Amino acid sequence: MQITAVFHRKGLRLATGVLLAMLLLAAGFFWYVSDYYRAEDAALDVLASGENIEVRGSLTILSPSYPTDTAIIFYPGAKVEGAAYLPLLDQLRRTGLTCILVEMPFRMAIFDVNAAEDVMAQFPEIRHWYLAGHSMGGAMASQFAAGHRDQVDGLILLGAYLYGEYPSADTLTVYGSLNQSVEDKIDYTEHVVEIDGGNHAQFGSYGLQRGDPPAEITPQEQQARTVEAISDFLAQRHHRSLPCTGPLLLTVRRTIGYYNRLFTNCNRKIAGFLDGLFSVHGCRYERYSTSR
Repeated sequence: MQITAVFHRKGLRLATGVLLAMLLLAAGFFWYVSDYYRAEDAALDVLASGENIEVRGSLTILSPSYPTDTAIIFYPGAKVEGAAYLPLLDQLRRTGLTCILVEMPFRMAIFDVNAAEDVMAQFPEIRHWYLAGHSMGGAMASQFAAGHRDQVDGLILLGAYLYGEYPSADTLTVYGSLNQSVEDKIDYTEHVVEIDGGNHAQFGSYGLQRGDPPAEITPQEQQARTVEAISDFLAQRHHRSLPCTGPLLLTVRRTIGYYNRLFTNCNRKIAGFLDGLFSVHGCRYERYSTSR
């Protein structure tokens, strides 16, 4: 009886120790993930405007002013509030893309790498899917794309580099010149864009990030250059399948792209009219960056 009691007490102490260790680990984890970068006012203003924005569970959907068959699924950076990327995605929306921002569990994409699969199932009207992400979000988007090549048209990495077996020919990599740690990891040259004076954090709107040097350009400038790089990348890929590529039509498309940025409100009606006009002649209208 005494031996049984001794073993019982030892087992009870062991179980108590394991339980305490698990509680401490859980407390440490929740403390770690609760310390995250929050969206600045500029990002929250985009959400508050409600302009072509719908929140659907963990998804924030930014839609252009007319139907499109091309969409970007965006994975946020680790420990960054998803809304911080709304200023960037809102600019992309205005170029004619549907942008779908995924709010990750515990604000870390590593906990839901396959989120894009569920997103795609909800939008059967989209024919061309691009995966995009910032920092760890880019790494996880890269991992998903590598395993779902037949579902993904291309990959867009911001402040990140290829992670997994996905072709660099189908990947756009954009990073700030002050983000040395990312630059050192890029061992490919195709579709790589360096933003002079940019840093790691300014792809989003969440303020300074620990360990990140201050940028030499404004967040607005860094994000505008990012939108331009993405627009050029998508335009190059879509050119291959467009049936109408005459010089006149190309000039018209570039001109409309210019007005997209200057006259957003008026452009919606103009773009809608031209979309209908080109579709009558079997052409598909695309927006272009003025840098091309």
